[in-house]
Amino acid sequence: MTGAESFAGYKNLLLFLVTAGVVVPLFMRLRISPVLGFLTAGVVLGPFGLGALAQDVPWLSAISITDAEQIAGPAEFGVAFLLFMMGLELSWERLVRMHKLVFGLGLAQVVLSSIVLGLVAFVLGQTPVSAIILGASLALSSTALVLPSLAERKRLSSAVGRTSFAVLLFQDLAVAPLLISVALLDVRHGAVGLGALYAIIPAIASLGALIVLGRLVLRPLFKLVAATSSNELFLAACLLIVIGTGLVAVASGLSMSLGAFVAGLLLAETEYRRQVEVAIQPFQGLLLGLFFVAVGAGLDLTQLLDNPFPALGTACAFVAIKSLVLLPIGQGFGLSRHLAREVALILSPAGEFTLVVIGAAMAAGIVPARAGATAMIATTLSMFAIPIMVRISENLSSRGASEEASLAALAPNVTDRAERVIIAGYGRVGDLVGQMLTRHKATYLTVDNNAALVARERSRGAMIYYGDATQVELLRRCGITSARALVVTMDNAVAVEAVVAAARAERPDLVIVARARDPEHAAKLYGIGVTDAVPETTEASLQLSEALLVNIGVPAGTAIASIHEKRDEFRRMLQGPDKKGRERRGIRLSSRDGRTGRS
Repeated sequence: MTGAESFAGYKNLLLFLVTAGVVVPLFMRLRISPVLGFLTAGVVLGPFGLGALAQDVPWLSAISITDAEQIAGPAEFGVAFLLFMMGLELSWERLVRMHKLVFGLGLAQVVLSSIVLGLVAFVLGQTPVSAIILGASLALSSTALVLPSLAERKRLSSAVGRTSFAVLLFQDLAVAPLLISVALLDVRHGAVGLGALYAIIPAIASLGALIVLGRLVLRPLFKLVAATSSNELFLAACLLIVIGTGLVAVASGLSMSLGAFVAGLLLAETEYRRQVEVAIQPFQGLLLGLFFVAVGAGLDLTQLLDNPFPALGTACAFVAIKSLVLLPIGQGFGLSRHLAREVALILSPAGEFTLVVIGAAMAAGIVPARAGATAMIATTLSMFAIPIMVRISENLSSRGASEEASLAALAPNVTDRAERVIIAGYGRVGDLVGQMLTRHKATYLTVDNNAALVARERSRGAMIYYGDATQVELLRRCGITSARALVVTMDNAVAVEAVVAAARAERPDLVIVARARDPEHAAKLYGIGVTDAVPETTEASLQLSEALLVNIGVPAGTAIASIHEKRDEFRRMLQGPDKKGRERRGIRLSSRDGRTGRS
């Protein structure tokens, strides 16, 4: 790489980071999707925006992207990281349970949309092969834009979010055979050569090998890395898995995103799932932002302004056709009319893989340059409309329970973020707390940073994840927003304080019961918002006193009552003068029988 190329790469990286630092806060303050901000930034800074003026005004080259190809490679990782995170959320078990939507509704949408759009392209003068490729590529939607837009509106786990995800998942699975078909098409004869079979079989074999090796390697690898207690090494292992599986998939003729998705599916079954999500999240957000900038930079404004009607007409036409095709299909698969309408609206624009497939077809001479350029501009324009479509669909939503009822058998909701107790630390104390919760039929989820302990308890069937509970993002991933209570049983006083502070900042109304080292530590925990703190030394003294009083002849009822009175005295003393203030915030700090809860 020459010095000029290195400078251009560093300049584009710096330009993107500055853009992210400006776009995200500004658009969030304006309550506009940051996705639109990144797309707009790509158009303005790209080779058809300020980049085009850099030839006449040289200093503009320092604040513009003069060549979109320079960021295309890194931007592709954004989609791969997104699919990896979706795989972590899904798991093999849930994929099997969603098979009716993924391989039923998803397959029907892709096939029927491809046929209708292909026929339209053929009627408009395209060759049969070109019409097939254009129809199939325009049938795809944007995973990279739809899912973040739904997540931003907190609708990813709703009925429309799960249905859209199922259809998008099948579309992503269909990209690999579609790209293989494009690579093997014989343009002269308009047919797939016999060599296609010999190319597809190795790709399928490689995918199978990736799955088998992943099952054998991933858990031992992360167990080894977690045992080092090094956050840096854990992050490096996460990046290795995402990028490594993606590159293996590409080398096998599959898409990078499909390889990353498979890796996410495999890790979803392990105890390291939540900590992996926390480690990968920042990279996913940044790389997706870079992807959106790359999409915006690819929009040829000059061609659009010179003759806007072909691109705008094409965009409006395929959006309308896909909506009209998906609406009856969705209802045919048991979706309510409102839900089918929402899904059809959200998935009607084209997506990032449309650009990839059409670009490959143009390079192979299958799709004419003019038709391909028009389709790519129309695709980019439709992608700009996705955040708006998501907001419109939300306004059209019926918000009724009938949608969830009709979808329950097709796409079961995420069940590991239900209203349950979270136990931070699963040593001897946490284990006993879990046993008592089980006895009273209260569900719970556990987090611990001891890899060996987590592996052992996981093998026994416990719902336990490896991770650092002091990280608020991990608590969110474990469902802190809907949890019934948080129990902190770790023996590290500083870590206990960090967990309590993070949880209280996230949930002011959450019941938090924490293990304290001594009365002084308990008083400190009350000061940062714990509902109840249990000092080890005090509790041990009280239990010894109770046993002593009973054994020297004091009636058991009298002894127990006096112990409770003494415990309440300690509690009032430790809570300090801020007790009433915490009670006004809706937290009951103590009761005569020592139980805690919300008032």
